[in-house]
Amino acid sequence: MNDALYSLSERIGVLLVARGHKLATAESCTGGWIAKCLTDVAGSSEWFERGFVTYSNRAKQEMLDVKDATLIADGAVSEATVGEMVVGALRHSTAQCALAVSGIAGPGGGTADKPVGLVWFAWKRVDGLCRSRRQIFEGDREAVRFLAVRMALQGVLDEYAGSG
Repeated sequence: MNDALYSLSERIGVLLVARGHKLATAESCTGGWIAKCLTDVAGSSEWFERGFVTYSNRAKQEMLDVKDATLIADGAVSEATVGEMVVGALRHSTAQCALAVSGIAGPGGGTADKPVGLVWFAWKRVDGLCRSRRQIFEGDREAVRFLAVRMALQGVLDEYAGSG
């Protein structure tokens, strides 16, 4: 595994254990890469609760309760969709924190409004508000997915920064 991703995953584990929290992931364009990074850390079963790989719209609906109306109005790669994904990940797990990611990794699939490299993120703790972020990454499919994994993991650290 990439040293930077491993380091982020280790740091997440330390923060979650210190608070007695567990993490759930809801992934689309990253295809389980985030969960893989987290479970590369020995002992992660203490703080990683589960991962949902919801690549299709149907999976997002069935596993995470993403509304059909949201997918029709906003699309799978949108703030509204990742917001529903992260809430669904918390609802369908015993985790206290969750992250969600959906994007267009390419090389095809982009539009003028939603270009290749566009990724939406959401992070939520059961004791806090949902935070989301839109990012456009440069590079090929592998680069976009790698950068999305890194930002998703960093977002979990940011979610706990300065909190007790």
